[in-house]
Amino acid sequence: MSDMQQTAGIIALDERWGAHNYHPLPVVISEAEGAWVTDVDGRRYLDFLSGYSALNFGHRHPDLVRAAHEQIDRLTLTSRAFHNDQFGAFCAELAELTGTEMVLTMNTGAEAVESAIKVARKWAYEVKGVAFDAAEIIVATHNFHGRTTTIVSFSDDPVAHDNYGPFTPGFVTVPYGDAQAVRDAIGPNTAAVLMEPIQGEAGVVVPPAGFWADVRDACTENEVLLIADEIQSGLARTGRLFALDHEGVRADLYTLGKALGGGIIPVSAVVGRADVLGVLRPGSHGSTFGGYPVACAVGRAVVGLLATGEFQERSADLGRHLHDRLEALLGQGVAAVRGRGLWAGVDLDPLGRTGREVSMALRDEGVLCKETHERTLRIAPPLVITRDEIDHAVDALERALKV
Repeated sequence: MSDMQQTAGIIALDERWGAHNYHPLPVVISEAEGAWVTDVDGRRYLDFLSGYSALNFGHRHPDLVRAAHEQIDRLTLTSRAFHNDQFGAFCAELAELTGTEMVLTMNTGAEAVESAIKVARKWAYEVKGVAFDAAEIIVATHNFHGRTTTIVSFSDDPVAHDNYGPFTPGFVTVPYGDAQAVRDAIGPNTAAVLMEPIQGEAGVVVPPAGFWADVRDACTENEVLLIADEIQSGLARTGRLFALDHEGVRADLYTLGKALGGGIIPVSAVVGRADVLGVLRPGSHGSTFGGYPVACAVGRAVVGLLATGEFQERSADLGRHLHDRLEALLGQGVAAVRGRGLWAGVDLDPLGRTGREVSMALRDEGVLCKETHERTLRIAPPLVITRDEIDHAVDALERALKV
């Protein structure tokens, strides 16, 4: 079988038996290490997406692989019916890293957001005194927090939202980046403000300076929880542990996921104030795999990597170089560049090629990236990438824009 036949055969199998809820680039990856992946035909590509930030530490980081292997060789699952020797240590180490007081472990990012919504509502009824079933949560336009029925209820993306109703009530949407709109939306039934510090799926959108400080003040003044969804933006992606750290602002709750599992297994968490997460009592919330030993072992290794500060520093330093290189392409097929650290949204010239077309041209140049919406590339290389590899990828993008 020729190389092209092998690739085509695998893709055909995916298309025949898998639900068509994704539109992947036609490349079949079979091996990976660091910032590089290899397809079934033996061709290597530089990964410029990092599994939407799930692979912040690159593919198969040796510390993370070792932690997973060692744990799998000892113990895989106990459920939360019993204690295990990894859970408490993981919670303690993650709380220390994030400067928080309590940890709720889950599996996926959407589960973390769902859990934060449940906690905020329960807190509103039991602590703040909001009337039963009246709690409201303020969210932003162009948000992305996951794909469960409740979460898509407050999405304004028609592809994610339409035809999944009836929808969950209790959400108030305001323009992203408008602090006065947040203040105006707060009322006696407001339980929380839930937003991404930097919007990822929307195209790596950074709000105006001062926005988060204003929102924090509004929440504090009105006894409203601030929930920061750091599932994509957190864990060193932007050059700080949290994207919110750039603004000198602390949230009451943070949702974490993606990179927390090191690109090996799904691990997510809600971390924050003990008096808020403390509204959960035995039986009121749970997950069979949430906080299972393998997840905790890998999560502890991730915390260990972040505790050194090396990856935050790499993201900040290399991020400046990445943005300098990308901004040099303005007017050459690029209309705008946004982001922080090793995270960028690149808007393409509206009269030029689509994001899908540029992603395909990049693939042909040996770089893997992916569009969000029609004309924006979302760039998020692994934090282990080198300066020379960034130059290699941006040079490839420059060529792809001219094809």
